Amino acid sequence: MSNSASPVVQAFFDPATATVSYVVHDPATRRAAVVDPVLDFDAKSGRTGTRSAQALVDWVQAQALQVDWVLETHAHADHLSAAPWVRAQVGGRIAIGAAIRQVQAAFAPLFNLGPDFQPDGLDFDHLFEDDEAFAVGEMAARALAVPGHTPADIAFQIDDAVFVGDTLFMPDVGTARADFPGGDATQLYRSIQRLLALPAQTRLFVCHDYPPTNREPRWQTSVAEQRAHNLHVGGGRSEAEFVALRQARDATLEVPVLILPSLQVNIRAGQLPAPAANGLRYLQLPLDALGA
Repeated sequence: MSNSASPVVQAFFDPATATVSYVVHDPATRRAAVVDPVLDFDAKSGRTGTRSAQALVDWVQAQALQVDWVLETHAHADHLSAAPWVRAQVGGRIAIGAAIRQVQAAFAPLFNLGPDFQPDGLDFDHLFEDDEAFAVGEMAARALAVPGHTPADIAFQIDDAVFVGDTLFMPDVGTARADFPGGDATQLYRSIQRLLALPAQTRLFVCHDYPPTNREPRWQTSVAEQRAHNLHVGGGRSEAEFVALRQARDATLEVPVLILPSLQVNIRAGQLPAPAANGLRYLQLPLDALGA
């Protein structure tokens, strides 16, 4: 960690998808990163929008921040990414974990993307390797591979703040599912242990919150809180116990509502399909291909 002040983190909660996006910046230099921005999408009408992302951009501009990074913790299955739109408004390099290539290779056939699509990750501006160092202003940062939810999940540690994506949720919600293609409950447990080995006071910021009825959405927790109280891994739960719990729970879960629109966009760094000859863009809807 650097000797500078802790990063300033501003959260933006999208109630439609229960997603939390972030702007994190170095107060000394005003350099910033955006994490997991959301493109609004109405599945009924097929309309996209930038209301959620605009709120984030308005904050960046009001604070006079310089965005260096637009960070994706994974290829989301529950919302479309607004990364290209954010980059167009405020700059930054779109980055994700290098294992996104595995996810691209897994889903390209489902969407019949054809020979023009190569699973090389080059739609992104940068692919982070595990434990790769980078910076946000004068603040030291690194990318931590945390596979399990998907092969490409990656957490971003920026000084004392870690953006954990879908690996962990708030302690009273637990952990992410591990039944997507390439997901693995054993890997997920070991990735979580990597996060829980960080100093107890480390701030953890989750990508989603699905709160119980007795509280409002929250998104900041700590390593100490997760170690003690996480519903699925807290209190020293063993790997075998976790895997059994996770697999049993995953067997009851439905396919995410927006998985088909989201993945075909998000594996391409949030780029929408090119317009057809009539000027309209089309998403693929493969039939009888997912779920039971």
